[in-house]
Amino acid sequence: MGSLSTILRHPDEIYPLLKLKLAITKAQKQIPLDPHLTFCYSTLNKVSKTFSLIIQQLGTELRDAVCLFYLILRALDTVEDDTSIPTEIKVPILIAFHRHIYDRDWHFVCGEEKYKVLMEQFHHVSAAFLELEKGYQEIIEDITKRMGAGMAKFISKEVETVDDYDEYCHYAAGLVGLGMSKLLLSSELETVTPNWEQLSNSTGLFLQKTNIIKDYLEDVNEIPKPRMFWPREIWGKYVDKLEDLKDEDKSTKAVQCLNDMITNALIHVEDCLKSMAALRDPAILHSCSIPLIVAIGTLALCYNNVQVFRGSLKLRRGLIAKVFDRTKTMDDVCGAFYDFSCMLETKVDKKDPNAMKTLNRLETIKKVCREYGGDIHQRKSYVNDEIQSNALFVKTADCSACASTGHSGLGVSKTQKIT
Repeated sequence: MGSLSTILRHPDEIYPLLKLKLAITKAQKQIPLDPHLTFCYSTLNKVSKTFSLIIQQLGTELRDAVCLFYLILRALDTVEDDTSIPTEIKVPILIAFHRHIYDRDWHFVCGEEKYKVLMEQFHHVSAAFLELEKGYQEIIEDITKRMGAGMAKFISKEVETVDDYDEYCHYAAGLVGLGMSKLLLSSELETVTPNWEQLSNSTGLFLQKTNIIKDYLEDVNEIPKPRMFWPREIWGKYVDKLEDLKDEDKSTKAVQCLNDMITNALIHVEDCLKSMAALRDPAILHSCSIPLIVAIGTLALCYNNVQVFRGSLKLRRGLIAKVFDRTKTMDDVCGAFYDFSCMLETKVDKKDPNAMKTLNRLETIKKVCREYGGDIHQRKSYVNDEIQSNALFVKTADCSACASTGHSGLGVSKTQKIT
């Protein structure tokens, strides 16, 4: 649940933490009896307890489809992430992965720990996938095919420009957002809305960019070769080499670069809010909005924070539990985005090269929150009176209640190398 001292400093989070813990325990006891689905849900729970809980709030048919969608993309990502696989072997597997999901006997040994088990016993995933309705199968196959091709492309292509960055994030997470929307539409629980494809892609980009930003140090320290997705078009304005951002004597430039990256990510927030506002089913809104709220909170944590280049940063568990407990309506979603946008706003240094751009984007976000969320000020704040306090966050290498399963929370790519 978190350290006792942290919990005692935030007593209003004790009840949400207990509720989240009980909900996770309950979800673990509701794993289907079918042996193939048992493996799938057990694996999902090992990868992310919170994401597993979010999925299991959905109706049975949609729940199974989303669970398998996630595991298939997670397996695809495991192949791409394994730097020990030679390129000449990896690329054909990525390109053909959408066909392997129909093969009950296919498996491939790669990855580590729980991901290695997933790959070795992938026949469970294939068997469960083949039990889905044809419509769900076709959606998952199509997204897997497109993502695999995109991953293969970026194995040998560096992220040079912001356009490259957006393209990479599209393959890694925009397609996940698009696939999720198609699954929701296929379930008939949601209906087609204007610009739904563009909004779905932009939502995925927001999640992907957030994780790319916070994972800088993990990626740049990857062995045997660094993995990095920050576009040269941005970081090249501040340092000569991407690795230079972690040098203490370049802290000022590093933070300015970080703020530039976060300002770029904020472009997508308006689309995220529009996408959530279009949802009709309360359970789906809850499931889809929590990762987005955690993302905007993470950006508020990372903004102007040199610790991104020194260690791992995550939102405090109790704060995530509070978000999980309170997020029930679109008003709640807008309230959370408004709170974290205000928090980020207080951290903007007017001397930062992108200060005005950042402030303008935050003002737009707050305006959209007011449009979709009613009277923002007639509600209980997620962050109380702590907007200027770092106590909202915890620096930690492990946070099980908010563990992600890849950059986007579904299946995303992290294997771009620095050459």
